[in-house]
Amino acid sequence: MTAASSATGGVLVLGASGMLGHALVHELPRHLDGVEVRGTVRSLDAVDETFRAQVEPRLVDGVDVLDQPSVAAVLAELRPDVVVNAVGVIKQAPGVDDTVLTTQINALLPHLLARDCSAVGARLVQISTDCVFSGRVGGYTEDDVPDPVDFYGRSKLLGEVAAPHVTLRTSIIGPELRHGGSLLEWFLSRDGEQVNGFSRAIYSGLPTVELARVMGSVVLPRPGLTGIWQVASQPISKYDLLRLVADEYGWTGTIEREDAFTLDRSLSASRFADETGYVAPSWPDLVHEMRIAHERWTGR
Repeated sequence: MTAASSATGGVLVLGASGMLGHALVHELPRHLDGVEVRGTVRSLDAVDETFRAQVEPRLVDGVDVLDQPSVAAVLAELRPDVVVNAVGVIKQAPGVDDTVLTTQINALLPHLLARDCSAVGARLVQISTDCVFSGRVGGYTEDDVPDPVDFYGRSKLLGEVAAPHVTLRTSIIGPELRHGGSLLEWFLSRDGEQVNGFSRAIYSGLPTVELARVMGSVVLPRPGLTGIWQVASQPISKYDLLRLVADEYGWTGTIEREDAFTLDRSLSASRFADETGYVAPSWPDLVHEMRIAHERWTGR
C-alpha cells in the first residue's frame, strides 16, 4: 500500500477508478475546502493514464476490497473521517451472474466496511440503487417496500447499511475512464447510427458530477444524516434524456422513439429535500454540467 500523504482524517473513496469513484476523487475537493480526499485502486498500473496524471498523489495503491485485512489496514493507517464505497458489481457487468462474487461485493462488503469504519470512528457512505424496486409503479419513497426483480437488485438491497452510517439510493449516468457499458458510453459510441429511445422507461438518477457535488456540499457536511435516503432528479424518459445528451454532445445519429417497453424506477427525493433543502437542477443543466466535467476529466 502506498499513499503520498501520511496524514490522517479526510475522505477515502474506495474504488477510485470506477465510474463514480473517479468523479468523487476529481470533484469532492472542489466542495470540501481544505479536506484531503484520497482514493483506493487495486493497481496503479491498470489506472487510466490521464486520471493517474491528474490525481496520482492522492491514490492509495494495492487495495483489493475482497482482501478484507488489506481494507482494514488502510482504514487503520489513514483513519479517515468518511469512507465512500464506490465499489460495486453493476447491473450491466458480465460478472453480475457470478452470484458468489456479486454477493461478496454488493451485499457483504458494505456491512464489513460499516463494522471496520465504526472501529476507527469513520462514517460510511454506501451507494445503493433504484433497482431495489421493480419499476412497476414509480415515484418510490423510502417507506415503500423494496421489490427487486433480479439478483443484482437483491444484492444491492442486502448491502444497504443503517445508522450511524448512511445509504444513498440513486442511479448514475456519466463518463467512464475506459469505454465501457454505461448508458452514456454506449450512446456516444453509436454516433451516426440509429438507436432506440424508450419513451416509457422513466429515469430519476443524477450525473456523477452532480452526485459528487451533493456528496460534498450536502451529505458529508451533515454528520447527523444517517440511515437510508433517496437522492434523485426530476423523472425523465430515457428517450428525452438521450435527446438532451445528443444535443449537448453534438451527436449526429437518429433516436427512434419506442413506446412499447414500460419501466418506471423513479425515486421520490422529497424526504431528502425536506431534510437538506437540495433540489436537483433541471435536466438540460445537468447534462450540460456532465459534458463539461467529461471534458475536464477525460479530455474527450
